[in-house]
Amino acid sequence: MRLRIRLLVVLTVFTSLVSSGCGTSQPAQQGHYYLVATNIKLPYWQAAQAGLTRAATQLGVTAEMVGPDTYDPREQHEEFQRALRKDPAGILISVADRRLMRNDINGAIAKNIPVFTMDSDAEYSKRLLFIGTDNYKAGTMIATSVAKTLNDKGNVAVFTMPEQLNLVQRQSGLSDYFAAHSKIKIARVVDMQGDPRVAFDTAKDIVEKGEKVDAFVCLEAIACAEIAEVLSRANVKGKLVFAMDTDPRTLDGIKKGVISATLAQKPYTMAYVGLRMLADLNLSKPGKLDRAWSMTPFSPIPSTVDTGVTLIDADNVDSYQTAAEQ
Repeated sequence: MRLRIRLLVVLTVFTSLVSSGCGTSQPAQQGHYYLVATNIKLPYWQAAQAGLTRAATQLGVTAEMVGPDTYDPREQHEEFQRALRKDPAGILISVADRRLMRNDINGAIAKNIPVFTMDSDAEYSKRLLFIGTDNYKAGTMIATSVAKTLNDKGNVAVFTMPEQLNLVQRQSGLSDYFAAHSKIKIARVVDMQGDPRVAFDTAKDIVEKGEKVDAFVCLEAIACAEIAEVLSRANVKGKLVFAMDTDPRTLDGIKKGVISATLAQKPYTMAYVGLRMLADLNLSKPGKLDRAWSMTPFSPIPSTVDTGVTLIDADNVDSYQTAAEQ
């Protein structure tokens, strides 16, 4: 009789614990997560949103992507502040202007809200982790391909945005490789300000003035489709056009032979893995976040996560698109 009572008590306690566990959200399920992007209208960021949504569904958390629908660092700053006022469980951010966003990120960390940067980092901020491309290495990969095609000599026009650290790092990799391994000269660096019209007008000006440019290199996603359009309209042949990312116009340009190659990043993976790591951190948050985690030998998270890149050209563009559709 006593044994039956004991078993009944144990069973009752176990059932109570199971029921309690099923009916109560785990720490990772509490709160709301944000991804603050640089330009939510771009296909690149729509791919990131798909990764964010997939991870949120699997984890049973809520998450949303916010940000300007054109390149606007000031608006991104304001979006971050709006998210911060809602006391989020965590924030992923691709930093458009690292100087502008540094204090925002540090302020969030001071409130014990975890912040990971993705795609573009914020150097000297207190962000906990960067997840994305090794951008210096990406620059050297672009330079290697360009140098091989140009037989190690020629003039290059580079299209970039100097506020974004990821593009600065790509340009550093590009410049360092050219300086050490070739006679290629960067003849012109264009700040295209996140505006495709600047890329189009500048390329048109280069063509019309007959500037000696053997290759156009785009360190961001939207310039090279515009450049290819200019070259096609002017019937200019024999120019190397090296793009970045997998905008549909870029892939179509590779198929048509007006864009030579592109370097594909993994925004889906950045957002997917980034959110899962944020949620995991919240399951066992290591006390106060405002400390030098990158210098701490027992840090629960790495300083960086490299999600990798893929070189796409005429030889593999079809197989890349097939894989992306699966």
